[in-house]
Amino acid sequence: MTHSLKRICLAGLLLVGISVNALAQSADKINIVTTAVPFLRISPDARAGGMGDMGISTSADINSQFYNVAKYPFAKANGGIGVTYTPWLKDLGLNDVFLASLAGYYKLDEQQAISGSLRYFSLGNIQFTDAFGNDLNTGRPREFGLDLGYSRKLSEKLSLGVALRYIYSNLASNAPSTGSAYKAGNAVSGDVGLYYNGANEDGQGWHAGAVFSNLGSKIGYTSDATQKNYIPANFGIGAGYTWVTNEVHKITLNGEINKLLVPAPPVLTQDSAKDAQAYADYNGNGVVAGWFKSFSNNAISYAVGAEYMYNDQFALRAGYYGDSKAMGKRSYFTLGVGINYNIFGLNFSYLLPSGNGVNRNPLSNTIRFSLLFNLGGVEENGSTNRVY
Repeated sequence: MTHSLKRICLAGLLLVGISVNALAQSADKINIVTTAVPFLRISPDARAGGMGDMGISTSADINSQFYNVAKYPFAKANGGIGVTYTPWLKDLGLNDVFLASLAGYYKLDEQQAISGSLRYFSLGNIQFTDAFGNDLNTGRPREFGLDLGYSRKLSEKLSLGVALRYIYSNLASNAPSTGSAYKAGNAVSGDVGLYYNGANEDGQGWHAGAVFSNLGSKIGYTSDATQKNYIPANFGIGAGYTWVTNEVHKITLNGEINKLLVPAPPVLTQDSAKDAQAYADYNGNGVVAGWFKSFSNNAISYAVGAEYMYNDQFALRAGYYGDSKAMGKRSYFTLGVGINYNIFGLNFSYLLPSGNGVNRNPLSNTIRFSLLFNLGGVEENGSTNRVY
């Protein structure tokens, strides 16, 4: 394998949760549940990034499309647009890998909203080489997901949302031929979410959410229909509570759990014939069958987060994320701040370094920053709508 292809594989493995710590524990025969297009599992906005990468049950904001599209009918503003940039894997010295996202929504009335988003993940410039280290052609691996959503209230406290997503993944279509003709992968998926908002007019009360995300087709990178891979289908639930003091101080605590709806790959037995048949059977599973078989593994992640908001203008955030061995056994703390001024908002989040030496988390020092623009104007009481 050339140095360039190793770089692609390294970035992919890190994205799907195989941290250096998990690799160091290979003697434990950890069977990591992997998927294609793992960039869809990255939290692409700074507010969620500061709260342990959670967003299913938090209050509605401009970037709700990435977590639970059902939240939009409860947004305070009539519409908004948000842009986020995340330098990725900088702790490994990769300076040209990044995730960029764009999200927006518009409320048709008090009951319903339309929304959309774009996620673009770049693995930087790749110089392909042969087995002797001689330069060949270059490539620029990249992926993106484009989706549209619709949501509406079912009652004063409950809403439903759906989204349809197109996924494009071009990882090695420019790579030198090694016997297999690589091509860009394409897939279609959808989200279905529910959101409960039991808060009063001041914002105090319970809020909860549940969502099925990335339910869709497999994706392939060759013309061989038997070699298609699962995309990261997921089921998540969460709940939280907000306390309001003097209409100025607000504190929110949230907790969420996610289950990856992807079956675990076969465990290698060192018998080539048996292993080949096991992988053929695994790849031959249908998408729906794979969802049900996923419950035989413990590919689960969880997060807790807190947000303090002062006068709807200044926010402090903190969170913790962890997942099971089947997802790489990662864990880390996050911090975040947010500032709202008139119709503009700016959020920052930071993933704290964790581990030492070979056990250092390669996602340490990850920074996200989001710019938000509120299209909703001013509320009837004269206060500016929140943009988060």
